[in-house]
Amino acid sequence: QVQLVESGGGLVQAGGSPRLSCAASGPAFSSYAVGWFRQAPGKERDFVAAISWSAGNTYYIDSVKGRFTISRDNAKNTVYLQMNSLKPEDTAVYYCAAAQIWVPTATVEYNYWGQGTQVTVSS
Repeated sequence: QVQLVESGGGLVQAGGSPRLSCAASGPAFSSYAVGWFRQAPGKERDFVAAISWSAGNTYYIDSVKGRFTISRDNAKNTVYLQMNSLKPEDTAVYYCAAAQIWVPTATVEYNYWGQGTQVTVSS
């Protein structure tokens, strides 16, 4: 059983650059792909970015390409989401999730989820 805990959210001004962390515990976390998702108020949870187990592959939605960077440190069992040039429309609860296969945007393939961290971007 993999357990995930997100951190790093908070209130940020537009243009800010927070870094979210997803700390994992449990066996063989380094063998999982990890995705970041977000859910804005009144909206569905959407995929944002993902990274494969070896960090050899990454995938982003168009609206964050060039602004967000996903990375991982398997020695620390942690995945990061560096967010730059934040916009008010990035306001959401951000979740990390782990999947045993590489199908980055397929929410149903993610077996384990964190509790989420709120990111609020003020204009």
